[in-house]
Amino acid sequence: MTHILAIDQGTTSSRAIVFDGDMKIKASAQEEFPQHFPDSGWVEHDPGDLWSTTAGTCRAAIEKAGLGPDDIAAIGITNQRETVVVWDKETGQPIYNAIVWQDRRTAEYCRELRDAGHDKMITAKTGLLADPYFSGTKLKWILDHVDGAREQAKNGELLFGTVDCFLIWKLTGGAAHVTDATNAARTSLYDIHKGRWSTSICALFDIPMQMLPEVKDCAADFGMTRSDLFGRPIPILGVAGDQQAATIGQACFEPGMLKSTYGTGCFALLNTGETAVTSNNRLLTTIAYQFDGTPTYALEGSIFVAGAVVQWLRDGLKIIRAASETQPLAEQADPNQNVVLVPAFVGLGAPYWNAECRGAVFGLTRNSGPEEYAKAALESVGYQTRDLLEAMQADWQGTGAKATLRVDGGMSASDWAMQFLSDIIGAPVDRPEVLETTALGAAWLAGQRAGLYPDMKGFAQSWALEQKFSPQMEDGARSRKYAAWKRAVAATMSF
Repeated sequence: MTHILAIDQGTTSSRAIVFDGDMKIKASAQEEFPQHFPDSGWVEHDPGDLWSTTAGTCRAAIEKAGLGPDDIAAIGITNQRETVVVWDKETGQPIYNAIVWQDRRTAEYCRELRDAGHDKMITAKTGLLADPYFSGTKLKWILDHVDGAREQAKNGELLFGTVDCFLIWKLTGGAAHVTDATNAARTSLYDIHKGRWSTSICALFDIPMQMLPEVKDCAADFGMTRSDLFGRPIPILGVAGDQQAATIGQACFEPGMLKSTYGTGCFALLNTGETAVTSNNRLLTTIAYQFDGTPTYALEGSIFVAGAVVQWLRDGLKIIRAASETQPLAEQADPNQNVVLVPAFVGLGAPYWNAECRGAVFGLTRNSGPEEYAKAALESVGYQTRDLLEAMQADWQGTGAKATLRVDGGMSASDWAMQFLSDIIGAPVDRPEVLETTALGAAWLAGQRAGLYPDMKGFAQSWALEQKFSPQMEDGARSRKYAAWKRAVAATMSF
């Protein structure tokens, strides 16, 4: 039993990765599944798809690694956060599709909560905003709109879970209804300070508390898989939501350490240690991880458009055929032009939280072309990251302006983008050897619990740098460029 199976259940696909005893990837399998959009702003998944693709990729990854069930010491799970599943306790059948974190159907109810002043209580207890992004109002919607659902829930016949919880239920054959603290912290139903479900918020949303799962540490005994799934029961020993798992995979274990994951969007987390910092800049206060019953907190900020801006160059403007063409174009851009792109295609995330504004481009000249657009697109990600980091530093004085940022995700592979990021934040940017930090975080949680992997200190020492990017831009140029960005954002929001 010298291998760990990591399940990475995402928004568009499910993946399974087998790690060996040295935490190196042995094999992986991935399968996409359909997205459902039944109405404007609604996003759903068929829970059956989440389960079948997870089970299928797990078996495929083990087979591709040339291993058998006796080679797998434990399973770790990481997952898309905030997505909601409700199922029948006896049959295991979902009563409605999974409502995805992107879904906005509860926006009007969230407005009512804010108008009534309930948002302050929700933020004080959960660290989150009264926003459709989080699980609580999605769960309320299902109970309100599925015939007989609330009565069933009150009778103890229905169970609620985030995706990790649903998968554990299926993997264990209904033996375990559990989640971890990081996923619970994203529901807007969990008091992150007291470490328990909030009776007052559940009462406000009219959610029967008996349908909520037991909350465990990130490294804990979550149950044993059914023996028929893989040939023998395998313990599930680690669980964390995807951004927290990436924080763990980046070994951001010390207060002040920062990680930023660049996918379609971008999620930045700042470890604030045992202090749950209340944000004055509309960042989220959340749990980074929890061991031995003690949570470590984080400030989190989200950028809606990071890698998606490159997709826009490809699919919208059609000036590139592949993402890899962006860097060569940016390198050829006219250095005397300062084209600024504000990619507010779906509004602006933290720290602005302006859902109404839309994208804009500033500084165009007669000579502006694909090169300048490509450069502006990559620079926009750096500017937005600096917005987040400045908000974090304003909220928590424990971090210095020169803290190193650890990066991962697809866009972090671009040397040009990472060098500009270092230049514009005026601090080093570290890119690790293993960019699959989300799966690695889940694998380490399970592996150290199983006694296969080193403890936190040993894991932190094993973190390996692939490349460090250090600031090369002069202070004056940095200040001028960032000031132009701030003017562009202000103009975009005013328009």
